[in-house]
Amino acid sequence: MTDSDIALRAEGLYKVFGRRPQESVERLRSGTPRDRLGGGTTAAVIDASFEVRRGEIFVVMGLSGSGKSTLIRMLNGLHDATAGTIRVGTDELTGVSPARLRELRRERISMVFQHFALLPHRTVADNVAYPLELRGVARDKRLAKAEEILTLVGLAGWGSKLPAELSGGMKQRVGIARALAADTDILLMDEAFSALDPLIRREMQDQLLELQASLGKTIIFITHDLNEAMYLGDRIAVMRDGRIVQIGTPEDILTDPANDYVEQFVQDVDRARVLTASAVMERPRPVVAESAGPRTALRTMRDAQSAAAYVVDRDRRLVGTVEDRDAIKLVRRGENALGGIVKRDAVTVDENAVLMDLFVPAVESKLPVAVTNASGRLLGVIPRVTLLAALGPGPGATEEITLPQPPVPTTVIDQLLAETEARAETTEEVR
Repeated sequence: MTDSDIALRAEGLYKVFGRRPQESVERLRSGTPRDRLGGGTTAAVIDASFEVRRGEIFVVMGLSGSGKSTLIRMLNGLHDATAGTIRVGTDELTGVSPARLRELRRERISMVFQHFALLPHRTVADNVAYPLELRGVARDKRLAKAEEILTLVGLAGWGSKLPAELSGGMKQRVGIARALAADTDILLMDEAFSALDPLIRREMQDQLLELQASLGKTIIFITHDLNEAMYLGDRIAVMRDGRIVQIGTPEDILTDPANDYVEQFVQDVDRARVLTASAVMERPRPVVAESAGPRTALRTMRDAQSAAAYVVDRDRRLVGTVEDRDAIKLVRRGENALGGIVKRDAVTVDENAVLMDLFVPAVESKLPVAVTNASGRLLGVIPRVTLLAALGPGPGATEEITLPQPPVPTTVIDQLLAETEARAETTEEVR
């Protein structure tokens, strides 16, 4: 990854509140525990280092007192770093003059606060346009931009209202719209949805993902809610007692926690909304080539003790499925190509599909659900038992599942293949 791919880089960040903070940093570096600093000193952030890639949602997650809110305030200069550096692209953020810091905030970093922080005496449109006003943009141009952004966040026609006339969810949309209107490189969101009711909160999460898909912003999102972090984050940094204890994808953190703390933290997460098909899939079998004959297909299914097989083309794109009973009919008729017995009804899911979307496909499929990529290439399969084991008890776990037709007994297939091979040898001798 090159420097141009990095939107923000933090290296060795410390934030200590209290007397002699620099001395406390040195003590922390030498191994003094956080709770042994004494003297009314609090180490809120300790040796935090991370990179945020352009266009990703980077979530910082932790419980109250973990240091996450202090960290995000350091990322836009609301708190000075006691030690360490922050770079936005190639621009240094730490140690700059107040004028330079204000410039960076206007041009490079915008923020969405937990409690909206709207100006109550200004209309919705004026609130959204406020960052552009600070830049000296003409009123007609900034209001036109505000209306454009309000439409983007689902608030078309609300520009003339005052904040007091809006619901909590609508106020937060205005906060997001204001940050988007600033058109900065990085969007900071500090517990932006935690003050909302659960249903509105989930609606806002969905809208944020929709906006991200269309705008490709770099977002640093702070939350104490693990499910929210897992749902939104491309990568997640888990904080505890001022330190970052693990950085990884939601799947990394869920399936390979770095320590006991993270493992306990994620034990109650809704795995069905986090784990993807690619995370739990197994090697696909049985698989036969589209160009293979019925005898090859039968041997493959016999060896796998399966009643059906996946059929793929030369590029391993999934074509369909074939069943042993249909292949037997072809062998008995002396045909050498699978041809018309290939069924184009294979149940497939995208490699990035979350497990909660796989229950119905798993029940409907005769074979394990096939996992494919965007070009249709067969990557793996998910048997029902694997799906249920990955999820634990949950929706569908106790429902009756229709099992596929049992495979033709191996002895029958062996006898049929032996007979056809014997006939082939006799025909060759006669010739």
